[in-house]
Amino acid sequence: MGLPVRITRIARPPRGRRVAARRPYAVLALLAAVALPAAAGCAHDGGGASSGSTGRSAGRDDDRSTQAAAPSSAAQVTPVTGTPRTAPAVRSFTARGGPGWRPSSAVRVVTDPDGPLADEARLLAGELKITIAPGPARAGDVELAIRPGQRGGPESYELTTRDGRVLITAPDEAGVFYGTRTLVQSVRSGGGLPEGVIADAPDRPQRGLQLDIARKHFTAEWIEARLREMADLKLNQLGLHFSDDQGFRVESASHPEIVSPEHLTKAEVRRIVALATSLHITVVPEIDSPGHLGAVLKAHPDLQLRDATGTPSRGAVDISLPGAARIVDDLLREFTPLFPGPYWHLGGDEYRALTARDPQASYPHLADLARQRYGSQGRVQDLATAWLNDRAAVVRSLGRKAKAWNDGFFRGGLVAPDQAIEVEYWTGRELGARDPQEYLNEGRTVVNLNDQYLYYVLGEPNEFRYPTGELIYKEWSPAVLRGTTPVAAGTADPRRVPGGRFAVWCDHPDAQTPDQVANGIRLPLAAVSQRLWDPRPPKLPWQEFGALYTAVRGG
Repeated sequence: MGLPVRITRIARPPRGRRVAARRPYAVLALLAAVALPAAAGCAHDGGGASSGSTGRSAGRDDDRSTQAAAPSSAAQVTPVTGTPRTAPAVRSFTARGGPGWRPSSAVRVVTDPDGPLADEARLLAGELKITIAPGPARAGDVELAIRPGQRGGPESYELTTRDGRVLITAPDEAGVFYGTRTLVQSVRSGGGLPEGVIADAPDRPQRGLQLDIARKHFTAEWIEARLREMADLKLNQLGLHFSDDQGFRVESASHPEIVSPEHLTKAEVRRIVALATSLHITVVPEIDSPGHLGAVLKAHPDLQLRDATGTPSRGAVDISLPGAARIVDDLLREFTPLFPGPYWHLGGDEYRALTARDPQASYPHLADLARQRYGSQGRVQDLATAWLNDRAAVVRSLGRKAKAWNDGFFRGGLVAPDQAIEVEYWTGRELGARDPQEYLNEGRTVVNLNDQYLYYVLGEPNEFRYPTGELIYKEWSPAVLRGTTPVAAGTADPRRVPGGRFAVWCDHPDAQTPDQVANGIRLPLAAVSQRLWDPRPPKLPWQEFGALYTAVRGG
């Protein structure tokens, strides 16, 4: 995780660090009026990447509207040909002869206006500047339909262009939504859709952006703009690290004394989560502990960890004190209902007691407690692991699955980390660092936040450099969890490494403005989207990818 100034067992860089509950999925009553048969013809791989995001907002006309590329009549004068050009690239396109499809003023989005795809239809209709109709579909229309049992997984979709009309089907809402993203990007890049069938689905189920709003305050509007860009890239997770040494950035009723002057209100968080939900993005909240709690300790200095000399350990609570666990659990219970997605991030990294070369000597009162609880071989790491497990039990009781950073998992202890906690692997630079292969060999699920490629740390402290989209696009993959070398073949399949997130950490918050951050992460985020959607090396050269991305964004 991107952290401000951190002291680890050896000198090394800090780092930076993730959904909203979906609506119940219902069967769309209105299916296509005319069934479109399976396409025949020439199959094209979508291994090449294409282009990216649109900064849309609900109920607002997009100044890069697809309508600009549309003819004034539904008549197709110039056929649309070639493979659709999108970011991420479609994984399979089977072409057939025909004129394809272009948007026009006569086009309608056809679906049940009160059905499960109403949100998707409204967004698409707004982007194309057209109307929504209940059907039946006619020439020129775009029809959206859920087909339970359609093969490919919940985020898969089929997009069929035939006889002047478009049909997007999927087994679930998310797949239909991604089909509409492909349509919009294809219009922006090529004016419309070629005749044929797109069959598309993501390789990894977790694909996203990690945002540190604790060290640097970002407005709700800025975060919402990132959500819209993420949605167009078919990304589906936003991690929000909102508590750290520098700030606590969400309004709290249980502990108002810890909240920073610049913060998000709960109403703003609900608005962010509602937008994310409508865009099929999960918001993953994080309150890091037992380290990175400086904002809490500012109001509760009696809970601060101190070493053998009485020196306070920055940002660390004393895990021997019941009050430390009590305040963290209060916050977990307060904020879990605000974030209705399936995950909660517990942090667990860079606890100062365990960055000392000899934790037992440096923190003898913790060593004594460990021996009292776990016998003569008990160590400080056992207390820290028990703390993590206890917090995981709290969020599990609230219906959430826990995540934690990899340097909060220790080998060889008497207390083992809960096997159900997902490992979020970001670094291997700390003293006693564990290779990501160890976690995989233990049967753990490991999410990729490789700090060499995926860490955008403001101010570039401690040898960090702003990552480039080109390096991610050419060198990184979900299997490259640490450094530049992938883990062993066969151990990084989507069940074991379910995806990754590009991370923004604000260690030096004034190093860039919010606009500079937004501009700096655009191409890297698009590259991450491509590599998480399709496991194959991209076919489109990086320079073309960048040009296409810029063209789709409207400049």
